[in-house]
Amino acid sequence: MEEVEDEPLFCERTAGIDIGKATVMVTIRVPGDTRKGGRAQETREFGTTRRELLALADWLRCWQVERTGMESTSDYWKPVYFLLEREGFDCTLYQASQVKALPGRPKTDKLDSAWLARITGRGSLAGSFVPPEDIRRLRTHTRYRRKLVQMRTAQKERCEKLLEDAHLKLSSVISDIHGVSGRDMLRAIAAGERNPKVLAQMARGVMRGKITRLEQALDCSFFTPEHAFILQMMLDSIDQLTAQIAVLDEKIAEMCRPYERQIEQLDSIPGFGIITAQDLIAETGTDMSVFPTGGHLASWARTAPRVTESAGKRKGKNATGRGNPYIGGTLGEASISAGRTQTFLGEQYRRMSRRMPKKKAQGAIMRKQLVIAHALLSDPAATCQDLGPDYHERRKGTARRARSHLRELERLGYKVTIQAIDPSTGEILPAS
Repeated sequence: MEEVEDEPLFCERTAGIDIGKATVMVTIRVPGDTRKGGRAQETREFGTTRRELLALADWLRCWQVERTGMESTSDYWKPVYFLLEREGFDCTLYQASQVKALPGRPKTDKLDSAWLARITGRGSLAGSFVPPEDIRRLRTHTRYRRKLVQMRTAQKERCEKLLEDAHLKLSSVISDIHGVSGRDMLRAIAAGERNPKVLAQMARGVMRGKITRLEQALDCSFFTPEHAFILQMMLDSIDQLTAQIAVLDEKIAEMCRPYERQIEQLDSIPGFGIITAQDLIAETGTDMSVFPTGGHLASWARTAPRVTESAGKRKGKNATGRGNPYIGGTLGEASISAGRTQTFLGEQYRRMSRRMPKKKAQGAIMRKQLVIAHALLSDPAATCQDLGPDYHERRKGTARRARSHLRELERLGYKVTIQAIDPSTGEILPAS
């Protein structure tokens, strides 16, 4: 038997932290003194208050710990990670689904912390992306804004359900019952107005052409005082949420002043806007050195299809998997907006929608938008230049385009004979 040397460790002095809500279990692994290549470890328990975490940092500093690893357990990892990061430690955050107990091994907090210390020393797993502190502060505001927008949307939907319960068919006539005209009508109904003709006269602009239909839809025969009470509360809640969103918009705009150049670059992407650019920067940051290529960024955001293959056969439907819901929501809105534009991305969305489900085509546009965003954020001088909706047609040769149109006519039931002409003289050329 030939003796071989162990593979060198990724890091000699490591710590694994098993995180809980009230306490953390910490195991350090350092080189041992008894034999060459041996390892020594010690486990201690600390609280999660600032005082206890500072004591943890002092203990790690005494043992000259170089790197700490921990699981992303709910939001409980944040105080531990942020404090140790501020104290100068190199912290690594692992995705909880990747750090699993080995089969047949008892699962305790102490053993989990020792396992985390071991994989940190070996460098077995890649750490999760944690943005810098200024981006984290911006992220807190943008995520809360998205939550408030979702809450406001939910209130608007409840308001429409209440009108249906009261047999008010306003949404059948007005596309947006919370527009200027619709809001005036709802306020008047909540205040006690029940005359359909008076309510219908509150219509403005092009809606004035629907006066007769509005009078029929605003029949308040089934509208009770109880409905009016709930409607008033819903409208007040919507106004309050709108005011909070406006305050957040101003605060986020102020926080994004250092990133005005990046926001201007992202705003040039078809489907993107100022809010979309702010939300994307809050999730990915502006330092694209973390993601070597646009493909890495798309894979991290779960906008690239995953391929599962076994014995030469592909499994599943190449789903992208569950990723960051905030990036997904931001890119989802941007891809839908891009699909309605007369741009290269808009035309590509329409082309793909003809041969695949619209949701799948939307996912492809989301990935392209993210790759474009990576290219723009990686180069301060880069700009987004649209290729145009006719890009694919311009790339086709004349003969290929003619054959494509011919097949299209044959599918419609026509038999067509074509002949080439001279563009300069208009004369028919002999068949070749």
